[in-house]
Amino acid sequence: MKCSTPPRDSVQVRGNTYRRDCPSRQVLDRIGDTWSVLVVISLADGALRYGELAARIDGVSPKMLTQTLRGLERDGLLERTVHAVVPPRVDYELTRLGRSLLGVVEALDDWAESNIDEVVSARADYDTR
Repeated sequence: MKCSTPPRDSVQVRGNTYRRDCPSRQVLDRIGDTWSVLVVISLADGALRYGELAARIDGVSPKMLTQTLRGLERDGLLERTVHAVVPPRVDYELTRLGRSLLGVVEALDDWAESNIDEVVSARADYDTR
């Protein structure tokens, strides 16, 4: 389902992320969320358990981590695997679709790390006005 004008013979139909009811905007909301970005980056090297994710992502509450994992699973970006062992073990791993997002979120992470000094300086300048 895409939100756009009706397709023309030779024009590809694209979503309109500026419309609040468009599913593509909902996807942007999901993948642009801080916790989602950090979960996707955390799973870049393979499956992790809930506790491993919680320990890696400083500051995320259990409620937010659970909501984020459920949302990413619902959107097909990660897979939750429950192992039939005692105590129960649950692993989270990126799907093919989730792995296709890695380049984008890693680029955002790299940009943030590379430009943090300039951002901090801009904030200080702004705050002293």
